[in-house]
Amino acid sequence: MFRPILVAAVFMTLFGSVLPFRALAAENPVVATVNGENIHRSDLEEARTRLPESYRQVPLDAVYGILVKSLTDTKLVAAEARKAGLENDPGFKERLARVEEQLLERAYLTGYIQKQITKEKLDKAYAKLRAETAKKKEVRARHILLKTEKEARDVIAEIKKGADFAELAKKKSIGPSAGQGGDLGYFAEGRMVPDFSKAAFALKKGEVTETPVKTQFGWHVIKVEDKRTAAAPSFEEVKKELSAKLARTIGSAYLNKLRNKAKIVNFNLDGSPLEDAGK
Repeated sequence: MFRPILVAAVFMTLFGSVLPFRALAAENPVVATVNGENIHRSDLEEARTRLPESYRQVPLDAVYGILVKSLTDTKLVAAEARKAGLENDPGFKERLARVEEQLLERAYLTGYIQKQITKEKLDKAYAKLRAETAKKKEVRARHILLKTEKEARDVIAEIKKGADFAELAKKKSIGPSAGQGGDLGYFAEGRMVPDFSKAAFALKKGEVTETPVKTQFGWHVIKVEDKRTAAAPSFEEVKKELSAKLARTIGSAYLNKLRNKAKIVNFNLDGSPLEDAGK
């Protein structure tokens, strides 16, 4: 149960927490010194990967001051810890060894995976995506969202008498698309809430629902304007997503290979043999 979650967590951090080995000096300038000890641009880049997601998306110069201050404080306090001999503490050494193993794991897996993600594999993954997309259908629909079933049935009656759907949506819909005449654009099956999606895809082009469709948002009157085969995204649009998916697949396969070759013995939390857990 927990194994897929743990594997996913490993590969979510792979590309954000491990930077390539130190770049050339010209590409990795010194951005600060603390008692003669250098802080490089790459140190800022690495520190940014540990910031909350919203901060990781902003330009480096926007968080430059925060990062330099943080790294400066780290170096100052670390220097005091060394003066106190904390690096020789057995507990500290044990934790340091664990961190070293984690960094080695991430650095090695990052390099291994990057070598495995070739152009040929990306092209193959994109071709598969295009083939899968070609099987998907999309509809373009309008809807009028109302509070009660009676209001929705009254609207359906008006439409049957010749009222314009888009104009009714502008006047009576309580949904956010009212200003656009209820136009929801094109969407694939499953993109909307289940009952709405099922009703929309059951209609033919130009048809309006005979009865109101109830969802958690209210009562819907739906009209399908068009149906089409879904358009595949461009390679550039999905390249990052395809690379991440390949990374997870390659990394998981490599870890499974290592596990299968290793002699691994697990125990219960109290250190007793694992087979006793069932008893």
